[in-house]
Amino acid sequence: MTLNDDTICAVATRPGGALGVVRVSGPDAIRLTDSIFKPASGHPLASAAPYTLSFGQIVDADGSTVDEVLISVFRAPHSFTGQDSTEISCHGSAYILEQVCRLLLEAGCRQAEPGEFTQRAFLNGKMDLSQAEAVADLIASGNRATHRIAMSQLKGHFSSELSVLRDQLLNLTSLLELELDFADHEELEFADRTELLSLAQRADDRITELARSFKTGQALKQGIPVAIVGKTNVGKSTLLNRLLKDDRAIVSDIHGTTRDTIEDTIQINGVTFRFIDTAGIRQTADAIEQIGISRTFAAIEKALIVIWMLDSEPTADEIKEIASHIDGKKLILALNKSDLNSYNAFDASALNLPADDIRSIEISAKFNKNIAELENLIYELADIPEINADTVIVTQARHFDALTHAHRNLERVINSLNSTLPGDLIAEDLRLVLQDLAEITGGAITPDETLRNIFQHFCIGK
Repeated sequence: MTLNDDTICAVATRPGGALGVVRVSGPDAIRLTDSIFKPASGHPLASAAPYTLSFGQIVDADGSTVDEVLISVFRAPHSFTGQDSTEISCHGSAYILEQVCRLLLEAGCRQAEPGEFTQRAFLNGKMDLSQAEAVADLIASGNRATHRIAMSQLKGHFSSELSVLRDQLLNLTSLLELELDFADHEELEFADRTELLSLAQRADDRITELARSFKTGQALKQGIPVAIVGKTNVGKSTLLNRLLKDDRAIVSDIHGTTRDTIEDTIQINGVTFRFIDTAGIRQTADAIEQIGISRTFAAIEKALIVIWMLDSEPTADEIKEIASHIDGKKLILALNKSDLNSYNAFDASALNLPADDIRSIEISAKFNKNIAELENLIYELADIPEINADTVIVTQARHFDALTHAHRNLERVINSLNSTLPGDLIAEDLRLVLQDLAEITGGAITPDETLRNIFQHFCIGK
């Protein structure tokens, strides 16, 4: 993709706030901004030093004042986009922002496309492609965990991981190709196959680990799904309302009130959890309620954690039915109505889950008993890795796909090394692995279509 040399502008903030910002970037950014600006100091922006603010007025063609503003000046290459840039800070009125943009467009700017500022930053080498994608994740981050992951990627920690892997694989390739160059000298050995195999295996282990983190990354971005299931009138909707601290679900003594899934999210320890209240599980002739119950089992399939609410000891048939749907899940036995009931020890072995994946707690959703303790159990079972400033967790499907391809190609390398195949065949597979990793950061030639797909999902002004 070639870099456009025209100058672009866009509103970078949502209208309606106290302040708004209009961004301008391109070869004529300072000159075109100057053409609509009347500085209070009398000194034009063209003479302003980089990283300075200038106070003045945005004026219309007839000399009328649109707004009093502060303008920041950035000079290439030391700006977000790597180009000359300005940022006009004005009042947040939608009308004022519209007028400032109109004047810039009339002066010769072009309206920026979604993500075009960040795209120019990538094309100008200010960041790699994975860092550019982290900008969108940072804007969309809705909790502490996703914010930290996006910041880590934006700072280049993911890129550094990939750089280390590429250096290791380049070393492997170099040793194999040296052998090919000196194939006539059988007495020379540049690459010990056992050592090469060990290096390839270590690289593959790390690539596999990064790919596996995608599941966690997606769950953290979308909210970790938690299904609340149980019989009718066991207190599922009351529990949902307690967790949300809002009357989100209808609570009634009438059986079968909840006939569809109800979803909402809360944050526990800085992580978003998506709770799904489901229709009560029971035998019924009501066709609509039957649909709701089938959706209950569908919700269980999608959930990472299942809260099975009980107000009495379950029957063998109930245990069998739940057990048939919770394979691979984490389970919390929420023994509800503890203000009314006393519970005997419940033998959970029939659920066919590892003991570490099951927790039990007595609660009273109605009287808010042990709800905080239940939240702690939910967080514990989510098994969220410690997320700090340099944590690397894959969050983009594109990255996961590239890592998956790299793993498959590297598996062929490992199998070839074990089979003592010729070095030229192994080197070719290694080149494919390097190409897969390079696609993540944009180190390989990235098709225009890929770039368009990435940046079209950004907001305008970023």
